[in-house]
Amino acid sequence: MSEPKRILIVGGGYGGVWAGLQLERHFRKRDDVVITLVDRHTCHTLMTELHEVAGWRTDPESVQVSFRKIFGARRIECVTDDITNIDFAAKTATGKGANYKFDYMVLGTGAEPEYFGIPGVRENSYSLWAFDDAMRIRHHLEETFARAAGETDPARRKRMLTFIVAGAGFTGIEMIGELLEYRDTMCRRHFIDPNDVRVVNIEALPAILPILEAPLREKAEKYLKRKGCELMLNAGIVGAEKGRVLLKDGSAVETDTFIWTCGVKGGSFGAGLPLAKAERGRGRIVVDPEMKSAEYPNVYIVGDCQFFLENGKPLPQIVEAAHQTAEVAAHNIIADIDGGRRKTFKSAFHGFMISLGGRYGVANAGGMKTSGLVAMAMKHLINMYYLFNIAGVNQVWEYLKHEFLDIRERRSVIGGLASYKIRGYWPLLLRMWLGFMWVVEATNKIAEGWLDFSDGQSRTWWMFSKGVTQAGVRLAEAVSAASDAAAPVIEAAAQAVTAASGDSGSTAVDTVTQTVAKTVGPWFDTARTILDPDSGLVTWFRTTFMDGIFALVPYGLFQAMIVSTELAIGLALFGGFFTWPAAAASIVMCIVFTLSGMFAWNQLWFLFAAILCLGGLGRAFGMDYWSVPFFKRAWNGTKFARRSRLYLDDPSK
Repeated sequence: MSEPKRILIVGGGYGGVWAGLQLERHFRKRDDVVITLVDRHTCHTLMTELHEVAGWRTDPESVQVSFRKIFGARRIECVTDDITNIDFAAKTATGKGANYKFDYMVLGTGAEPEYFGIPGVRENSYSLWAFDDAMRIRHHLEETFARAAGETDPARRKRMLTFIVAGAGFTGIEMIGELLEYRDTMCRRHFIDPNDVRVVNIEALPAILPILEAPLREKAEKYLKRKGCELMLNAGIVGAEKGRVLLKDGSAVETDTFIWTCGVKGGSFGAGLPLAKAERGRGRIVVDPEMKSAEYPNVYIVGDCQFFLENGKPLPQIVEAAHQTAEVAAHNIIADIDGGRRKTFKSAFHGFMISLGGRYGVANAGGMKTSGLVAMAMKHLINMYYLFNIAGVNQVWEYLKHEFLDIRERRSVIGGLASYKIRGYWPLLLRMWLGFMWVVEATNKIAEGWLDFSDGQSRTWWMFSKGVTQAGVRLAEAVSAASDAAAPVIEAAAQAVTAASGDSGSTAVDTVTQTVAKTVGPWFDTARTILDPDSGLVTWFRTTFMDGIFALVPYGLFQAMIVSTELAIGLALFGGFFTWPAAAASIVMCIVFTLSGMFAWNQLWFLFAAILCLGGLGRAFGMDYWSVPFFKRAWNGTKFARRSRLYLDDPSK
């Protein structure tokens, strides 16, 4: 048996992950191809969202997606290692932990900040190009505000409260937006006058966001100025010292916070490899239209570390470029192994979306130029689409939690309307009462003979259309006929009682009382069913599901199912054991009874209480405190959960 083809992916950024997914999808059922992804970290980092972590809008884990979650049980091995050298002739990559043989390589080692040789900038600034950079800025901002609150020297305090971001591209403007929001939060927390805080953006060009159209740039600039940002345009930086930023006009700005976002270049690792570099590519590796390196046709370069001219312009270092170069590389590796038509690169960029904090943004996506809420909605949708593609619905839910449900200080487009959390012990008694009432419902049915099948009579006849006989029923038709025959008698008796009461001394007071009762009496009968039993919706539900499916189930089994389900729901909710499934089942039962035309308005609290119980109430003085973590670990470790990526929190394997 021949040796399998080995594909090595170096780097788990946007390009590396996307190439890995394409390759794994094609070779999933093949034993003759082995795919390995090596990265120095265990997580894929969402580089475009680092400003949110740096500015304290979201938690650090919001920008990290575990490789285990991305690739799950797929046929791709993820290794945590730091590649230090690659021998392309010997087809071997050397890491700190092991050596990796390969037949084909996808190199996606990314980029790093470009300082353009300006003296002092690297040593005296904070970059924002990696997760560690975001964490350094995050902690520095918190410490700076705390120290400034207690600083008595006016000059030192002013320097502490001056925050400078150099660069007005995407990263710089997004970081400025976060700083403006974080300023408001920290000023409230430390009783600092917001007017004492300077947030300054320094840009050498005459406008911010030069890649966008003028109307969008103007909207972004207007918003930043309204929030108190100082824009210093046409202001080139010529140097930096500790606590000072030096400008080309000879002036200087004193600050303890200098964030540099003015440009990127090819990563130093890729720049040091024996592969051709572009003269003006800042260390980026030259590739042909198939994304192959010039020297080795089995080595493909993707993402920010490649250099390719399209229509005379280098590809932008953006996420879409990384994805599209990865797709070309993966397609051509598949063609190398299996044969077939090869692919050349042709960009299809869909636009740009920039957030200025959590509540405002500008975007040009698919030709739609938007700002404000619409632009932010588009950005969130694109992020969720990407996360769904790489890690499934679980990661989309995590994103929603980080961006909306767990947001702090109202820093989202919906403010803090969804962020407040109720403590589990407050609705504890409601959970137990709901469980108790389901037990009551079940035991009442038992007392009514739902589990007594000796008379052959169905107690669930009301859920079916007239004339439909459930399997196993012997007396239901006779009972129904008797009921129909008794109806006129009952109606006549009721009329007789009414007539008798009307003849027995109706007074003027009674008349007035009845008039008032009719005028201001109960305007809403809570004992009335939510849906009329003869309404179109109930009829559709009855004929579609009950008559067509459950009429075939023996009535005894059907009644036992209902009773046992109610009893199980009640006991589970009362004890707080499997609360979420029990609450979900409770909701389903309420919906079924409602659509059967038998659920009254005064029973609707069952539904609302069950919805509340979905929020993990079983962990408050309930068995779920112990059972949920155990079953989550067990479920997350299953091959099905890993393959489908339907995790409950994070993978266990």
